[in-house]
Amino acid sequence: MTALPAEFARRVLHDLGSEQGAALCAALDEVPPVSIRLNPAKCGDAEALLRSLGAAERVPWCVEGRYLSERPQFTFDAAFHAGAYYVQEAASQFVGRLAGELSGRRVLDLCAAPGGKTTLYASLAGPQGLVVANEIDRRRVQVLADNVRKWGMGNAAVTCCEPRALGDLEAWFDVVAVDAPCSGEGMFRKDPASRDEWSENNVRLCATRQDGILREAWRALKPGGRLIYSTCTFNREEDEGALERLLAWAGDEAAEAPVAEPDEAWGIVCGRVGVFRTYRFYPHKTRGEGFFAAVACKAPDAAGRAAMPKGRRSMMTPVDKATAAELGRWVRDPESMRFASVAGTLYGWPEAQADAVRMLSETLPVIYSGVALGQVFKGRLRPDAALAFYAQLDREVLPAAELAPDEALTYLRRGEVAAAKFAEGLNLVCAEGRALGFAKRIGSRVNNMYPNSLRILKQ
Repeated sequence: MTALPAEFARRVLHDLGSEQGAALCAALDEVPPVSIRLNPAKCGDAEALLRSLGAAERVPWCVEGRYLSERPQFTFDAAFHAGAYYVQEAASQFVGRLAGELSGRRVLDLCAAPGGKTTLYASLAGPQGLVVANEIDRRRVQVLADNVRKWGMGNAAVTCCEPRALGDLEAWFDVVAVDAPCSGEGMFRKDPASRDEWSENNVRLCATRQDGILREAWRALKPGGRLIYSTCTFNREEDEGALERLLAWAGDEAAEAPVAEPDEAWGIVCGRVGVFRTYRFYPHKTRGEGFFAAVACKAPDAAGRAAMPKGRRSMMTPVDKATAAELGRWVRDPESMRFASVAGTLYGWPEAQADAVRMLSETLPVIYSGVALGQVFKGRLRPDAALAFYAQLDREVLPAAELAPDEALTYLRRGEVAAAKFAEGLNLVCAEGRALGFAKRIGSRVNNMYPNSLRILKQ
């Protein structure tokens, strides 16, 4: 492994002292732990799944988090492709404890790709809530959208725009989370390439970028709402320094957020920056990668009134009764959903946030939202692959073909699967009861409908 950058090592020894600094540097050359987070809506027989993955113990600060005894080949696990769990670094799962009560709330995940924290917030927000997940990079936003689809909650909207465009949704969100782009020092052992990319100049560039993002995050936050700030770096300029610079201009608009104290046994280094509560994860103290998190509130009496920029033309076309009835057959509680057509594809959204998503789609570039249902031909739905991942899919609407592990991998590679386990016509394809997609049997042949963009390429 490449040696730690010399300037980084010198700074760590200065900031932490020789003993603690040396312990941190040594830990960065160790093998990192592997952890996952279960999807409570889709994990099914969780104990059997955890045994198959070699789960060793719980991540203490996250109910669904688990450490694994070793890193399996996730690519070849059908449960991973079904969205039964997310491979997420343990320390980053801590943000769920800082978010407060999210059920029914609007959450903005401002730097969201690849989607670990987005899917965590989606589970916490539930069907009455809404998570707006933004990613500025057009390549990375597609990965984010894929992970949101596979998670299957149906309560997220994925956008691709500058933070300023989301700041223009003034005082609109109950929680705004900024997992800021940073110098990546906390990833030095997980991603050795990050050592070569590190420089003091990059630290300064990241800090400047973070300041701009935080200004827009603060604008988007409601009075009384909660701001979560996090990075995967140890650098004070990007961590506590970013909070100090925010407080310098936010002034009395910032207030303390009520948060339960973490257990001392977890090894988290707790601190304060003004009203912000801060949490540092050092790999030599906690079982996870380097991570920094902080939380505060916008004061309830802070200036700001919810505002939505003037929208463009409507992007959603309501469906007729016959189409709504056909779509309703495919979901467990159709009365709690609203259906519409967007660019030729039919979608569904939880009723509680459907109007909010409609307004978003009129003002921002929304890449994906709700659940893509498909297209109706001659009164019958031709389902989109995303519908198979939807946690509220009605499993009684069509027959299910249960595949063995080797058959499931063939399906996930878009290979030819034997027809024996399929009923004539459209089938839901499952492995250990978890939906993977759709396939259609026509006589002795099966048409594999798994998306080409998601197929397994690795042999």
